[in-house]
Amino acid sequence: MASDTRREHAVEKVGARKIIIYVILVLWALLNLFPVYWMFTFSLKTNEEIFGKNLIGLPWDWKWSNYASAWNTGHMPLYFLNSVVVSVCAIALVIISSMMATYAITRLEWRFSRHVNAFFMLGLTIPIHASIVPIYVTLKNMGLTNTYFALIFPYAAFSLAMGILICTGFMVEIPKELDEAARIDGCGPWKTFGVVILPLMKPAVATISIYSFLQCWNELMFANIFNSDGKYRTLPVGVQQLSGQYTTEWGPIGAALVIATFPMLIVYIFMSKKIQESFVVGAVKG
Repeated sequence: MASDTRREHAVEKVGARKIIIYVILVLWALLNLFPVYWMFTFSLKTNEEIFGKNLIGLPWDWKWSNYASAWNTGHMPLYFLNSVVVSVCAIALVIISSMMATYAITRLEWRFSRHVNAFFMLGLTIPIHASIVPIYVTLKNMGLTNTYFALIFPYAAFSLAMGILICTGFMVEIPKELDEAARIDGCGPWKTFGVVILPLMKPAVATISIYSFLQCWNELMFANIFNSDGKYRTLPVGVQQLSGQYTTEWGPIGAALVIATFPMLIVYIFMSKKIQESFVVGAVKG
């Protein structure tokens, strides 16, 4: 009887702990989701609601016209296209560079491979915006300011270290016996890389793509300084410019924020598991 009573108390304690944990997690989730809810409802309100009368509630009058105003008058299609071009090109450059660098560091035998890897990893310690002046001077001397390349090259360069870290975590898991078998079949380093290694690195490619996308799509400082021409503005800069055009209408600004933010949230929601798994693999194996 005493043992049964103890078991019942233990079960009750475990159940109470689970309930408390679930309540805390739900509250934490609501706290983190509130900014997304607020931004979305903000984009559908009038100034009267935004400034005090209906600050956090659902819109009284759902003004979907704010999206049309931001999309048409705010040049959102051009800024959206620019962000897509810059992000896609930077991602492609990061994938190619990091995969090839990782292959050379982890699969080929040469004297300074570890030192080169350590040098690349130093890139993780450098704040991206600490190098604005030297990068700007370099781009200006090369005539690359106010072009897509003014953003593609810096974005790719600052994502390279993380790309190599992620690739290392996956590539060291591939048995080197596959390289030796390919070598016996007459494959050189390039063919081994293209035929044997690349097909096995699809998870790493997906992870690098997601990580680089989140970095490129969100960045404001480089995009604002290196491209002053409106023809090459990206979404973050375009949203910033709207605050000067819509000084009395804040709904379209909120709509522009949703247009700029939700693609990134959607990508992260569907791919967050891959990002977390790759970070764990890279931390343990890299």
